[in-house]
Amino acid sequence: MRIRATVAAVSGALALSAFAVPAAHAAPAAPNVTFSNMKVNGGKAITLGATSTVKVKATYTVTHPATVSMSTILTGPVLYRGTSAKYADTQVVSDDPGTCTKVNSTTVSCSATITIPAGELYNSDAGTWKKGGVAADSKTGADKWQSDLGTVPVRRAAKLSTDAAPEPVSKGKAITVTGKLTRADWSHGTYAAFGGQSVKLQFRKAGSSTYTTVKTVTSSSTGALKTTVTAGSDGYYRYSFAGTSTTSAVSATGDYVDVR
Repeated sequence: MRIRATVAAVSGALALSAFAVPAAHAAPAAPNVTFSNMKVNGGKAITLGATSTVKVKATYTVTHPATVSMSTILTGPVLYRGTSAKYADTQVVSDDPGTCTKVNSTTVSCSATITIPAGELYNSDAGTWKKGGVAADSKTGADKWQSDLGTVPVRRAAKLSTDAAPEPVSKGKAITVTGKLTRADWSHGTYAAFGGQSVKLQFRKAGSSTYTTVKTVTSSSTGALKTTVTAGSDGYYRYSFAGTSTTSAVSATGDYVDVR
C-alpha cells in the first residue's frame, strides 16, 4: 500500500519489491499487458470512519499477447486522485500482488485486496477517486501503470443521533426531537460537527416497518438538530441524512414514544 506518492510513504511486499524499479544501465521494456473490467468494493462506495482501516476487494482482467508469459509479471489495482495513477498526489496500491487465474492464452482474471487507513488521509481526500492498474516484471523490475479505469467514491463516515421527549406524552401535546450530525475527521482521528445539512425527521408508527418523512431540519454549526411535532400515535422517530459526495448516508436508531 502506498499513500500520497509525493511523500513516498511505501509499505507492503509488493510496493517494496516488484513495484520498485532497480537501478540499471538501460531501462528494460515495460510489461506488455492491458488492464480492464476493474471493479472495486463490488461497485459500492468506500466509507471510512475517523480512525478505521478498510480492506476492499478489487477484481480485474489482464490481457497480453500469447507470446508473453505471465509467470514473472505481478499485477495490482491502484486507487488515486489526480491525472495519473503513477504520479498522483494521493495514491493507494494493493499490499500484495493480485491472484490471477488463466482464462485463455491471452487473458487472466485477477483479484487483490486494497488496504486504506483513514489516518493517512486528509479530509480533502474524500470524493471521487480513480481506478488504475500497475504491472511489474519481477525479473527486470520494469513496470507499467495504467490510468482511468473508472471511478469509486471514497467517503467520510457520518454519525447521527435522535432523542424524542417527553415520553410518555399525551396525545396532541408537543414532542421535541433533538439529535446531532457528525462526520469523520480523518485529519484529527475523531468525529466533528457537520453543519448546514438538510436532515429528514422520519416517523414509523408502532406495528409498521416503514418510515415516512415528517419534516426537514437543517443542522446547526455544531451539528445539532432540533424540532417539534405533535403527538399522534405510538411510534418511533428518527433523523435520516441522505449523504453527500464526500460523506456517507446515515439514519439514526429510532426512538420510541408512547402516546397516551
